[in-house]
Amino acid sequence: MPDFPLDRTAPVYVAGHRGLVGSAVYRHLADQGFTNLIGRTSAELDLRDRGQVFEFFEQNRPEVVVLAAAKVGGILANNTYPHDFLSENLQIQVNVLDAALAQRVPRLVFLGSSCIYPKFAAQPITEDSLLTGKLEPTNDAYAIAKIAGITQVQATRRQYDLAWISAMPTNLYGPGDNFSREGSHVLPAMIRRFDEARAAGVESVTNWGTGTVRREFLHVDDMASAVLHLLEHFDGPQQVNVGTGTDVTIRELSDMVAAATGYAGTVEWDTSKPDGTPRKLLDVSTLLDSGWTPRISLADGIASTVEWYRANLQDIRA
Repeated sequence: MPDFPLDRTAPVYVAGHRGLVGSAVYRHLADQGFTNLIGRTSAELDLRDRGQVFEFFEQNRPEVVVLAAAKVGGILANNTYPHDFLSENLQIQVNVLDAALAQRVPRLVFLGSSCIYPKFAAQPITEDSLLTGKLEPTNDAYAIAKIAGITQVQATRRQYDLAWISAMPTNLYGPGDNFSREGSHVLPAMIRRFDEARAAGVESVTNWGTGTVRREFLHVDDMASAVLHLLEHFDGPQQVNVGTGTDVTIRELSDMVAAATGYAGTVEWDTSKPDGTPRKLLDVSTLLDSGWTPRISLADGIASTVEWYRANLQDIRA
């Protein structure tokens, strides 16, 4: 593997530094000695505004870019607002990648999602499964946007010989997650549902689907360490899967969240609601072979996330 040791004093722009992934990356880079980190809130810099983005890059001239900014959500949000997820993510990506190209940023990582892969891809999913089958229809618009981002990174590499890469994380969770009732993913949604039920003394809660589908989960702090590892130790046109290489059923996940929150009631399953993709386990051999391994177990990660959720109830998104 090539080495790209990053100058800890160089300007590094983390797009989306207040989000789940971006905030973890920002924290990790600071912990690793980076002293010139750049972040802007959406109020300070609207990444959908091409003029603003180009002006920002001209003024700040980052030497490393982590593109973690995105419009994200769970099954309900993706299925209800497909146009918004496609349009806004395309705008963000094209503007940031084009502005980075205009400044010839030497090192960039684009962060996508495992939903880019076909709904019925062979498990575990290898990187070369991309574009080999139909997508999961509940989030196909978001997936297409992310596939476009991967393709733009690859095209930039071919045409301009810049060492840009793409990383595709599995389902992420942790501090800073979205716990809103309509926009959250499955794990934070369960944490909120079970903790509220425990606090209110509710005897039964209802989860979506059958509980039989399988999902892989990665703590966002592990994701952040993988981002820096890839920036310093990987170069190639193909996207790199980032995950643990292990998965659980949603029913098993439900039991783990109930235990972590102290909820002792019963759990029902609304099978009229969609399950989504039957299984989505990533083959992470490319990343593991490069020398990186995850550190945080799912049980420990859920417990610490519950603790963070309770400590930040006043600030989380409703």
